[in-house]
Amino acid sequence: MPRYRITLAYDGTDFVGWQRQPSGTSVQGLLEDALRDLDQRDVTVVGAGRTDAGVHALEQVAAFTLGRDIGAAALVRAVNVRLPDAVRVLTAQPASEDFHPQFDSTGKAYRYRIWNGLVLLPFERRYVWHVPCDLDVDGMQRAAKMVEGKHDFAAFQATDSDTKTTTREVFTSEVRSQKYEVVYDVSGGGFLRHMVRTIAGTLVDIGRGRFPAERMEEILASRDRTKAGRTAPATGLFLVRVNYR
Repeated sequence: MPRYRITLAYDGTDFVGWQRQPSGTSVQGLLEDALRDLDQRDVTVVGAGRTDAGVHALEQVAAFTLGRDIGAAALVRAVNVRLPDAVRVLTAQPASEDFHPQFDSTGKAYRYRIWNGLVLLPFERRYVWHVPCDLDVDGMQRAAKMVEGKHDFAAFQATDSDTKTTTREVFTSEVRSQKYEVVYDVSGGGFLRHMVRTIAGTLVDIGRGRFPAERMEEILASRDRTKAGRTAPATGLFLVRVNYR
């Protein structure tokens, strides 16, 4: 049976996350329901990662096996017509039988958006964290660079996480600003649950002057979640892309 790899984008505002849950609407569940209708059989969809409730994706990657061959363009059209407007399949292509979106990935890139204007534009409210106070962007930029490299990121993981190892490698970590928006871009080999959002929350604390940029290294070394800043809201987080060899 043919296997397919797709990229998809979604507005995560109204979903419980990527993964199918006992209750609530998930992106995985919507895809599996659409493919069941298309293929007249149960289809299991595997994603590159589990985005949390409210988190968005510009290029999530998923894979599944169908009972019949369908051309890539026809597959995109057939699935999209069965999905809500908040989820769109962007591309589809044949994949090898052993392709796994998560285990074959070499890394991911995320973006966190902060709206730093006094007034939040209504059509941005679903996609940013509104921080209306003055921010020291230079300090945030210096602090962001300190998390690059291989470190133990225990101080930045969700408190209820049971991950076996908290060591991860961050390839790039950058803050930039333009007019009313401050953007945090980060890429790495893998991320802990809430890791990007907690780094973003810590960067905002630094920008607000709660502590100096140099404290980022101390927080990282402490491995203590209570030393880091708050977990930034899910609204501002986007999965930008998943990398493969």
